[in-house]
Amino acid sequence: MKHASFSGHLVMIGCGSIGQGVLPLILRHIDIAPDRITILTADERGRDVAAGYGISFRIEPITRDNIDAVLRPMLGIGDFLLNLSVDVSSVALMDLCRSVGALYLDTCVEPWAGGYTDPSLTASQRSNYALRESALDLGARKPGGPTAVITHGANPGLVSHLVKQALLDIARDTGLEIAEPQWREQWAALAQRLGVKVIHIAERDTQVANVPKRPGEFVNTWSIDGFVGEGCQPAELGWGTHERSFPADGHRHEFGRGSAIFLDRPGAATRVRSWTPMEGPFHGFLVTHNESISISDYYSVGNGDDVEYRPTVHYAYHPCDDAVLSLHELAGKNWQMQSRQRLMMQEIVSGTDELGVLLLGHARGAYWYGSRLSVEEARRLAPHNNATSLQVTASVLGAMVWAIENPNRGVVEPDDISYSRVLEIAGPYLGEVVGEYSDWTPVQDRGGLFNEAIDPACPWQFANFRVS
Repeated sequence: MKHASFSGHLVMIGCGSIGQGVLPLILRHIDIAPDRITILTADERGRDVAAGYGISFRIEPITRDNIDAVLRPMLGIGDFLLNLSVDVSSVALMDLCRSVGALYLDTCVEPWAGGYTDPSLTASQRSNYALRESALDLGARKPGGPTAVITHGANPGLVSHLVKQALLDIARDTGLEIAEPQWREQWAALAQRLGVKVIHIAERDTQVANVPKRPGEFVNTWSIDGFVGEGCQPAELGWGTHERSFPADGHRHEFGRGSAIFLDRPGAATRVRSWTPMEGPFHGFLVTHNESISISDYYSVGNGDDVEYRPTVHYAYHPCDDAVLSLHELAGKNWQMQSRQRLMMQEIVSGTDELGVLLLGHARGAYWYGSRLSVEEARRLAPHNNATSLQVTASVLGAMVWAIENPNRGVVEPDDISYSRVLEIAGPYLGEVVGEYSDWTPVQDRGGLFNEAIDPACPWQFANFRVS
């Protein structure tokens, strides 16, 4: 089924796991000829996949020095730049697209190479919070214009739409009769009225390969560069108005919208308790993600210092077990990348990626809503994908179609666009989409044999997320 017709040129930057996985979906659901697609990338990854679809593939890393010379001749009014790269400034790409009249979409707001570790910048200035502010500031300085959808993969991206559906489900199941919200203020008022205090992006990946992780090797089911980059950044989370104490190593930002805080520790070294229906309780990593900041901001009631309601929002990620071993080894080497990396794809023999949102504090206790997709079903649904990548690529497809249908909306985040349209397009690729209630809370099951203690350096990770 074709969801949209696109007559312009599509330029895709990067062709790693997500680039390779989204190509068959684009060609299946968007009416565009392969000869109108060009891939620009920094290495050979994806060349064989591109060749199989008759798509032009060009190795040309984008840098500060060549961005205009390379891209301006390739883009014009009505064209589309799909940015799936790392180490290329998203804001610079957005600015260029706005100047030539091209649409834009990325899955993460990236800085130029070295931006995450630039010693001349403070931790606050290097944060995802700061990167988000820079992207939104570009939109504020140049309102309107060609649509630029920022941070729209699975998470960030898809999960923002899952939150809206989850809120409607809770309202229905608690007997609250409402008209579906149409604007940000109405969605925020609904979350406040329902009493939602905390939102976890709760993900458990159980995919297993027939080739185990070897010493000195980093293994993952999606972009290793992307995962390690964000895992080594300071942990960040949206900070709710219900919180009664503050992390010992927490810091507020001195600029911007004030919806988030950061910690003096890498996200890949910070564990939080969470829950999914299949896994039950688990320890996840509090990895910095844009949705932790944008969702917390979107559902704020009030402005500036007068915010009366805001939920705490964070990612709680348990990657596949081999990736956990890889992180353990990485941390032991003082966060210096292993000499070998392997993206798990064809060697995966079983497992599921269970990705959803867990809303806590409302009248029904806890509600998880999301996608659980097995690797077997992912392979049946689309080539060049595993369970993790297909949740991302389906969401990229959904946002691309929305952008083509809404070409003059300026800079927008996932929270700003139609949740129902994206879920309609992505839904057939998400496996089983389910909602399940639970009485679980982050302080449940802490007693017993070992009487799990609260980390004194980070007391909020257990105690402060208590639902009262």
